[in-house]
Amino acid sequence: MKFLVASDIHGSAFWCARLVEHIVSEAPDKVILLGDLLYHGPRNPLPEGHDPREVARMLNKYADRIIAVRGNCEAEVDQVMLDFSCMADYAVVFDGDQELFCTHGHLFDSDHLPPMSEGACFVSGHTHVQVNEVKDGHRFVNPGSVSLPKDGIHGYAVYQDGAFELKSL
Repeated sequence: MKFLVASDIHGSAFWCARLVEHIVSEAPDKVILLGDLLYHGPRNPLPEGHDPREVARMLNKYADRIIAVRGNCEAEVDQVMLDFSCMADYAVVFDGDQELFCTHGHLFDSDHLPPMSEGACFVSGHTHVQVNEVKDGHRFVNPGSVSLPKDGIHGYAVYQDGAFELKSL
């Protein structure tokens, strides 16, 4: 299985269009979106090309391949715009025996883990910083932010053959 993992689009049609280019070129089986899709949030600046309706339109084209979780900026009105569910706090995704616990990162994080199987991967967004490291027997992956990175990398991640690779747009 091949998964493309992205987070924190924050309503930027400009950066979402670049993400879609990578969805097309990477051709993943599933696209995992880790929240904060449409709204920029009151603490964030407006991202380049802020157009939540256009972001929803672009993402809806891939609704049959999207697994999404709720970020701290999601609201019920966002769900009305999207053709895929985005209101769950987490999703557990399996590739064979490999478990990926996918969440935004505002309810669970590396210091407050949910119950997970030994060797499971904890996949989250929220911090806007890319991470791919092993700690205490778990892999922690954060694809960073598509539109408002704090590390300067407009990023995403690809999971394939049991490994994660951090990438940039």
